[in-house]
Amino acid sequence: MTIKFGFTQGLNVARLGLDETQIITACQMADRLDYDSIWAMDHTNVPQWKNAVVNDAWLLLAAIGALTNKVELGTCVTDAIRRHPSTIALATVTLDRLTNGRGILGIGAGEAQNVVDFGIEFNKPVTKLKEQLEVIDKLFQSDPDNRVDYEGKYYKLDNACLQAASIRKPRPPVYIAAGAPKTLELCAKYGDGWIPIGYTPELFKAHANVIKDHAKTAGRDITNFQFANDVDIYFTEDGEEAWNKMKNAVKVSLFKPELLKVHNIQQDSEFDFRKYFTEYAMNKPELMEQMKKAALKIPDSVARTAIGVGKPDDVIEMLERFINAGVNHFIIRFWGDGYFKNIEMFGKKVIPYFRGKNKK
Repeated sequence: MTIKFGFTQGLNVARLGLDETQIITACQMADRLDYDSIWAMDHTNVPQWKNAVVNDAWLLLAAIGALTNKVELGTCVTDAIRRHPSTIALATVTLDRLTNGRGILGIGAGEAQNVVDFGIEFNKPVTKLKEQLEVIDKLFQSDPDNRVDYEGKYYKLDNACLQAASIRKPRPPVYIAAGAPKTLELCAKYGDGWIPIGYTPELFKAHANVIKDHAKTAGRDITNFQFANDVDIYFTEDGEEAWNKMKNAVKVSLFKPELLKVHNIQQDSEFDFRKYFTEYAMNKPELMEQMKKAALKIPDSVARTAIGVGKPDDVIEMLERFINAGVNHFIIRFWGDGYFKNIEMFGKKVIPYFRGKNKK
């Protein structure tokens, strides 16, 4: 099985305050080091880090595409709240054309933190995601001779079409961020790939099987489906010291009802996860504090399996756990000092290890 490796310009990069010139330089390094993909978060801002430079994901990816040659380029992820599906579909096709067939649409239901500050109502996110996926799928198949209609609760197409065809056929790949029963079903029905975040190998395997079951029921062949995973990596000489400093933050990133269920961890009765997901914004810090407290119930032994911390051999061990759980495309978030050094370390020490195994 061929394993793909990419990395994301996400909250880890925002935290460092890197600007677009530094990000593009990092991506050019990755293109030369045999990475398979590069991803950009689609946020309006990250107010928790005032020094962060937050650019538009689609424009940034287009610039990266102009200065790279091989890597695929995708959003990780665009939400289905802030943009009309016709805008998303056209941006995806345009990116694919500008990069000679390297564009990917990563899309999810979104989160309250990214929209409520701008007066955008965060309601019925899964229903809107479903309609967006249906509209985008129709528009990918459209042209002036094949116009399409759609009548949904939130979106409508009336004899509509795009006038730019993608390079990649039959369409640019669509990776869906999913982690709940309804969104996993949408992923199986409409996705070419899946991007979860904050998973242990056990939870990944359980949800990958849910997607496979739904695809089988829908009669979809997902032989080439990309079971991606957004994972954190922290290169350091002293893995134990680093783990002790970061373990509480890791537990917060993992905390979700599905993980608690898979690992038989008792839910904190005082914490309302649904309220956190639908209402959390920077003006409600008390919800984050409640989540941090509840997340501490995740045992160290469980949380440690989800992150690669230490030397390259430690990272390889973590990646192999996830490969055994079904991952075939890693999207790395590098943490710690030396962002460029980390990209180079992974490209020279970790990727060649797995490329070598594939040749045996």
